[in-house]
Amino acid sequence: MALICVISLANVVVRYLTDVSFAFTEEYSVFLLVFMTLIGSAAAFATDGHIRIVFLRNLLPVRHQRLADALALLLSALLFTMVLYYGALFAFDEWQYEETSPGLGYPNWIYTVWLPLLCGWILVSIAGRLQRLFRHDGDA
Repeated sequence: MALICVISLANVVVRYLTDVSFAFTEEYSVFLLVFMTLIGSAAAFATDGHIRIVFLRNLLPVRHQRLADALALLLSALLFTMVLYYGALFAFDEWQYEETSPGLGYPNWIYTVWLPLLCGWILVSIAGRLQRLFRHDGDA
């Protein structure tokens, strides 16, 4: 996050002082923000730290709470499976058609290939969380 702040601040200061924009810095900022968000999502699913509303869930008996948690995890897995699939198609298209970034001219697939890879990591984290949720020793 600090790197994103420094890049964005430098762009604003230079634009203010010189009327010249470092438009290419936006490529780095957007990539880093998406990258860190997906890594944070994987960590949150692995540690059961993702945001959720538990008011109604907490009114249920423990067995039903676990079922509600499992349903939420399965729906999350469905979402990230779809993002993985369409992200892989997107990255493949960008590689196949040799799309380049507007600011730096880098191949776009360098940025987009991380989307399906990190979604795969999130799916592994969700699977691990589901396994821990239904472990027989009662630990969730």
